[in-house]
Amino acid sequence: MDKIVVLDFGSQYSHLICRRIREFSVYAELVPFDISLEELKKLNPKGIIFSGGPASVYNNDSPKPKTGIFDIGLPVLGICYGHQLIVNNFGGKVKRANKEYGSSSLTVDNDSDLLFGMGKSIRAWMSHGDAAEKIPDGFDIIGHTESSHAAAIANKQKLIYGIQFHPEVVHTEKGTEILRNFVINICRAKQDWTIENFIETTVTEISKIDGNVLCGISGGVDSTVTALLIQKAIGNRLKCVFVDNGLLRLNEGQEVETMFKNNFAVNFTHINAKERFLERLKGITDPEQKRKIVGEEFVQIFTEFAEKNGPFKWLAQGTLYPDVIESGVSKGPASVIKTHHNVGGLPSWFNMQVLEPLRFLYKDEVRKVARALGVSDKLLNRHPFPGPGLAVRIIGEVTEKKLQICKIASKIVEDELVAANLNDKVWQAYAAVGDDKAVGVVGDERKYGHIVTVRVVDSIDGMTADWTRLPANILEKISNRITNEVEDAVWVSYVISSKPPATIEPQ
Repeated sequence: MDKIVVLDFGSQYSHLICRRIREFSVYAELVPFDISLEELKKLNPKGIIFSGGPASVYNNDSPKPKTGIFDIGLPVLGICYGHQLIVNNFGGKVKRANKEYGSSSLTVDNDSDLLFGMGKSIRAWMSHGDAAEKIPDGFDIIGHTESSHAAAIANKQKLIYGIQFHPEVVHTEKGTEILRNFVINICRAKQDWTIENFIETTVTEISKIDGNVLCGISGGVDSTVTALLIQKAIGNRLKCVFVDNGLLRLNEGQEVETMFKNNFAVNFTHINAKERFLERLKGITDPEQKRKIVGEEFVQIFTEFAEKNGPFKWLAQGTLYPDVIESGVSKGPASVIKTHHNVGGLPSWFNMQVLEPLRFLYKDEVRKVARALGVSDKLLNRHPFPGPGLAVRIIGEVTEKKLQICKIASKIVEDELVAANLNDKVWQAYAAVGDDKAVGVVGDERKYGHIVTVRVVDSIDGMTADWTRLPANILEKISNRITNEVEDAVWVSYVISSKPPATIEPQ
């Protein structure tokens, strides 16, 4: 299939470029900014996009693509820092300017190709400190703002374009249409990236593997889709194992077993390992260490199961693209945000090969695959749940008391959202608890108890998220129920931080 390659120069928005392009059925893949020309040619892209990034083109250690990338003959679009790279590479001049951050009015000077259909002006999202002062020979200015006289440039003969703003963010008016103009009209990419094609291609590829596959099941949509795709490819060579680590939602262990046995014809085993996990987590307060302990214990249990019931050559996981990016093992220079237990948590002694059919999909794409595979809406609409479970929603040491607070309080949050017909309209909702305490009054008595933190967010793919503006009466109900029904909970707080700068999970 046709594809667009996005070179990652470290922007927090790099992944969004891929997301926007995939929305109009063209496959886009994020690769390192310094990918070799040989590897780039093997990918056989129809066009290249340079992402933004925090560096300045004049810094000695600033990231730059391999020499010769502009001689390949492919269309190139530079965004923000990528725009400045193009200006600098072709002999223009980039200068330090007054930092421009936020929405600006982009005046369209030429709407013949990249900015086709934009009208006379659009709102464009800026986030930069450098700007093009002098554009290179052979380039024309096709758009400007009050602060950036060359906010959009084009060399139509070479099919090289640069824009100072970010079309991939929702704050840019008609930003997706700009990317579409580049991908469809300039690169001539075919719109053949469909969920049906993904399923067909993935099943075909998995059917070629040899050996049996052990698949870890969590009850969430990611691992369920992973199992269904593999079963479709290799049938009874797949064995699904659900490990109850004691860090799940209230009564979730039994619910997952019932759901799988009643709805999916897969070979399913339920292992209760609560005591093992809680013992390993005793005294551990560092969030990264907790994540890695949970990941290692999962793999230890899978390995033991495989030795008794194998042989198994593969361990299948529902790893998604955001997991890979945030764990710092993606193909770009992004820093580690947090280790995902199924990405960065695999220990060195692990001896099975890892099978991750969803590794390059975003969450909303996985849900589309699930729908195409006939997964029920009840499972499809379940909120995402972290692989390490409540270990990352319990700040500090995981204790039985904090586990119960977290489980019951989270159930209250979900119940109240269901009652208000909001549960299916938000991305994620839960309650977290740490070691912070406050004074409350229970009856006529003073009580020193835990502060429970409620988190509800809206998102599309989990890479960015905004806090949900719940009505005050619903927040009041949630707070009243938690302080009345959850032992040792005396205060309730509500998180109003978005991602970024915060993450969706507290740890």
